[in-house]
Amino acid sequence: MSEQVERVATVLIVGAGQAGLSAAYHLQRRGFVSAVDHPRAERSYVVLDAEVAPGGAWQHRWESLRMATVNGIFDLPGFAQPPVDDDRPSRDAVPQYFGDYERHFDFAILRPVTVTTVERADDSLGGDLVVSTSDGTWRARYLINATGTWTNPVLPVYPGQDTFLGRQLHTSDYRDLKEFAGHRVAVVGGGISAVQQLEEISRVAWTAWYTRREPFFLPGAFDHETIGRDTIAKVVADVEAGHRTGSVVSYTGLAWTPYALAARDRGVLERRPMFTAIEPHGVREADGTFTSVDVILWATGFRAALAHLDPLQLKNPEGGITLRGTRVERDHRIHLIGFGPSQSTVGANRAGRDAVADIARDLARADAAAAPPASGRA
Repeated sequence: MSEQVERVATVLIVGAGQAGLSAAYHLQRRGFVSAVDHPRAERSYVVLDAEVAPGGAWQHRWESLRMATVNGIFDLPGFAQPPVDDDRPSRDAVPQYFGDYERHFDFAILRPVTVTTVERADDSLGGDLVVSTSDGTWRARYLINATGTWTNPVLPVYPGQDTFLGRQLHTSDYRDLKEFAGHRVAVVGGGISAVQQLEEISRVAWTAWYTRREPFFLPGAFDHETIGRDTIAKVVADVEAGHRTGSVVSYTGLAWTPYALAARDRGVLERRPMFTAIEPHGVREADGTFTSVDVILWATGFRAALAHLDPLQLKNPEGGITLRGTRVERDHRIHLIGFGPSQSTVGANRAGRDAVADIARDLARADAAAAPPASGRA
């Protein structure tokens, strides 16, 4: 078998969720062409997506998460969403919209392709990046990372966890409330997904809700404009300082959504302090008493899926990655979008646009520096 030829792109995008598709759109608008169809083009791009179909993480959401429940899906650039039934599962509606978007613009997307490592071709910060994947190797001048968080769930470790005889699962494994009917379920976590799943499961099962800290519910209506602006400012300050960012709820607090109100009114939104240990048939409470449970649902969130970037050593000693806009301070060829302040769908759109604009400016400066001086007249 002949050795596979290393392929080349000016810009390589990892991930085809909202942020990655936004970046592809803006690259295409600026004249970048498919690196697959035009391998020798001066300005080319490719999107590598680990999923087998369009839709990013949305295709893995639980069945009962309907379009009326999700916190708003902002239109992808240049292609408005069609009217959608509020009762339609988001895991069907959003992937269909993403797929229509990809076909409309005929983006250069290869899937399923998993990026395993990104390394520097040499010791300089001006050379190429070598991207190893499940389908061969690419060289790129810039990399836009849009891998999101869904593939990197946070799974806490607790004393006695390996002795538990019941079932343990994470939010990413949750599919339907019916599988919990008649069980005793401990829901762990203080975020939006934890409250959503607590409310659902409590309809068919006994539940107990555990969090490390007392959840903070915002008084009054959730002011999206003001809270969104303030939250983005806080997260931007954190990423520019190199701090690790927390969940959205850690910045905003919880809103009194219809599902939160339903859980409260049924008496299931009663938070317990985090248990101290897990035993074969349940958990040891903070006050020393024992509670029998046969399912533990870890609704404990996600972290950015960035392990493939580890060879670049982008993290500081605190574990954060310092950004300036979308650009990584330690390596200006790397842009992180759908990360930190751009985790929302509207933020992902803007981050894709901003990353491409930054790359275009960088290329223009390089072209100007390489151009021969204009000859003067005698």
